Amino acid sequence: MEAAMGTLGSQSPLSFSSSLCNAKISCGLLVYNVKIKSNRRLEVVCQGMLAPRKFVRKKRDEVFKDAADEAKQKNWRKMMNEIEESGSAVSILKTQRNTKEPLPRDAVLGTLVRFKQLKRWNVVSEILQWLRTQHWWDFSEMDFLMLVTAYGKLGEFSKAERVLKYMNKKGYRPTVIAQTALMEAYGRAKQYQKAKAVFHKMQTSGPEPSPITYQIILKSLVEADKYKEAEAIFEDLLNEKRASFKPDQKMFHMMIYMYKKAGDYTQARKLFAQMPERGIPQSTVTFNSLMSFEADYKEVSSIYDQMQRAGLKPDVVSYSLLIKAYGRARREDEALAVFEEMLDAGIRFNFISIR
Repeated sequence: MEAAMGTLGSQSPLSFSSSLCNAKISCGLLVYNVKIKSNRRLEVVCQGMLAPRKFVRKKRDEVFKDAADEAKQKNWRKMMNEIEESGSAVSILKTQRNTKEPLPRDAVLGTLVRFKQLKRWNVVSEILQWLRTQHWWDFSEMDFLMLVTAYGKLGEFSKAERVLKYMNKKGYRPTVIAQTALMEAYGRAKQYQKAKAVFHKMQTSGPEPSPITYQIILKSLVEADKYKEAEAIFEDLLNEKRASFKPDQKMFHMMIYMYKKAGDYTQARKLFAQMPERGIPQSTVTFNSLMSFEADYKEVSSIYDQMQRAGLKPDVVSYSLLIKAYGRARREDEALAVFEEMLDAGIRFNFISIR
């Protein structure tokens, strides 16, 4: 390796300065391509800097009840693959429906649940809209609630309003799920006043807001830069003035993010310290939030060490933040050591997360 580095001279590649230098460094069987640019700010692009790791995903052994169950599961997966390839769930479901074999209800429900888990809300809404027109499908209240939820996630508040109006006409009572979905639809569509109106109506006349309702209204207000209003709602929860429950981990994360966004790092750190005092578990995401607004590599490293002492495993974001902190401080040895540690931990990386 030392002989190879002689190609660049005695200086480290990260401190080497040139208007444009392309070098090929060979080390044993490995070939390294290094391109170094200098235009006030030094930029180094390295490909194949380290020996490639092989990431092997262990394949789980599948267990089926019997041959019929195995055939049913494989047919369902085949249908899911066809949906992915075609880009249209309804066209594939229609094809399945038109075959000699009837389309099993559990296959449809499994498809809906799977796309819900994947947060493919456009596919969920597409399937539900189609099912609503099918005489063989008993479109239940839960189907309506899932459809409103999908519209909420997509920010399609007009469609959510129409479905809720229809549900009211049919005698369905307002539920916290439906009202929260409508509120989220307004928030995602940047109709913040309407989102607040739904929330305040829930507080005064019901149904009582759930923790998810509070998570969503806080997120909407923070996105709208309405920090004082978000802070007031959060403080009410802390003091148990409005609800029978206390803020959860996601609410604390949102408020820490809000203070970071507002540039109030002191308040963010204060809130971070309050979490264990109030019995709120801190996660890798919590520590990543704190690391993300620290400029000093020593502070970032200290938070990283604190996270590991707490028994939490760093993720790709944790490693990326630490690498960036060392990079800004021109501490290339430490950055490379963290990079090696990340690969040894079996974590895949991409250059977007490291930038």
